[in-house]
Amino acid sequence: MAKGPTYVVKYRRRRKGLTNYNKRLKLLKSGKPRFVVRASNNSINCQLVEYHSNGDKTLINFNSTELKKYGYKGHTGNIPAAYFAGFACGLKAVKKNIKEAILDTGLHRLTKGCKVYATLKGAVDAGLKINHNEKIFPSERRIQGYHISEYAKILNSNNPEKYEIMFSNMLKNGIKPEDFVEHFQEVKKRIEGEHG
Repeated sequence: MAKGPTYVVKYRRRRKGLTNYNKRLKLLKSGKPRFVVRASNNSINCQLVEYHSNGDKTLINFNSTELKKYGYKGHTGNIPAAYFAGFACGLKAVKKNIKEAILDTGLHRLTKGCKVYATLKGAVDAGLKINHNEKIFPSERRIQGYHISEYAKILNSNNPEKYEIMFSNMLKNGIKPEDFVEHFQEVKKRIEGEHG
């Protein structure tokens, strides 16, 4: 009896475009925990994940929406929030004696200074050793939110109505966007105080 053609069925997650198995294998071969970063418009999630044959184990998890408990009043999906998520996750890792990791960016398309690299910068500043090139990070001014403060000042002078609409959440939370840089420093101190 003649046999028909043989078809190779790809893994479900590969078929759906959820996992790049070649990339994952390279990360697992490092033997280090993976610093997994996933960014959306409204939040940044980072985890320290360890491979086990019966399934990955999450050692540490931090989502930027948790920043509210440190008094953070900005948007939880921006560059400063991404930095804080990485910073808090990194401090928690170092406290648990996790000293080294490898960056896992999943299927994100990466550009210099993006939120994923802001998160990485936070983790590195917290003391976690992750192989990187400093050129990929956003500038310190961008991380600290100078662009938010400066734009708010210009907008408030030229178009107060648009200013009220654009920064409505911050203003409702009791912070002037012009004072964002000072707010950034205060929140960073609180995170350090909690996890440092």
